[in-house]
Amino acid sequence: MDATILGAGIFGLSCAWAMVRRGARVRVIDPNGIAAGASGGIVGALAPHVPEQWNAKKAFQLDSLLMAETWWADVAAAGGGDPGYARAGRLQPIPDAAAEALAAERAEGARALWRGAATWRIEPAPDSWSPGTLRVIRDTLSARIHPARACDALARALRERGAEIAREGAAGGTVLHATGWRGLAALSDSQGRSGGVGVKGQAALLDLDRRDRPQLFVDGLHVVPHADGTTAIGSTTERDFDGTDTDDQLDALLARARAAVPELADAPVLRRWAGIRPRARSRAPLLGAWPGRPGHFVANGGFKIGFGMAPKIAEAMANLILDGHDAIPEAFSTAGLARRSGAD
Repeated sequence: MDATILGAGIFGLSCAWAMVRRGARVRVIDPNGIAAGASGGIVGALAPHVPEQWNAKKAFQLDSLLMAETWWADVAAAGGGDPGYARAGRLQPIPDAAAEALAAERAEGARALWRGAATWRIEPAPDSWSPGTLRVIRDTLSARIHPARACDALARALRERGAEIAREGAAGGTVLHATGWRGLAALSDSQGRSGGVGVKGQAALLDLDRRDRPQLFVDGLHVVPHADGTTAIGSTTERDFDGTDTDDQLDALLARARAAVPELADAPVLRRWAGIRPRARSRAPLLGAWPGRPGHFVANGGFKIGFGMAPKIAEAMANLILDGHDAIPEAFSTAGLARRSGAD
């Protein structure tokens, strides 16, 4: 093998795909199978940061969101799987005059920063599928994806190109650790300082077909219509947790969503989901060489934005691992975690 990827979630599979497309021999190993952790979720909101206070993280995310349509189409064509991707946009409520003034400022920011590739605009709420106000923000950059199906599509594409995906095996060649929140804990232990933590999230999948409508962001919740005729709602953010069972916090989330969007009121719940997502210390993804472990690399910390960031992260990590070209933004770099003599 040229590279071994530990972890068959979105970061591991995406990085494997970028390497395989460049001719590398790749093995993906995950004892729990494909998308067994947070990447097997149900929400799949690929939503941008607001177009203001621009920084490297937001610029990186913009590039990734803009390349996503072609990137996921290539995955689907290679393996025949359907990731459920669609750039259908997003609606957000404008509750008062102050919020409208802020939205107008951000519309100007989008015109300057999004390079004409997408818009952020104020318009009347279109119909009953709206977040409960007369006027809304509509952005045309947001997209949706079905997380578990996207990982399955990547796995199909990788196998079609000759990559190996297994539950166990020897780690040959360069090793990339894309192992979720437990991987962040292992990295933290190795450096004597925190690289990040796990944060639990709960979500629900409803039997409501709004597949041709934009996603909503209302009352802090994502409401995402999927291509299979279901609608996902999520998610909670729980820093203190014990296990991955769903509980009354999900009941409260559902009640908020039904109150905010009347069309959700009578939709039956098909599935209740909970998982632990890796949150890097900086809230940005954590990418680069594992400090002090030659030949080992890290791609982790995709808390809430991992699927949206995955296409560009995959290409950046392939550049680093295969070509030695490091174009990872400083804000994302693992170099800041390196153990210093006498520190901590």
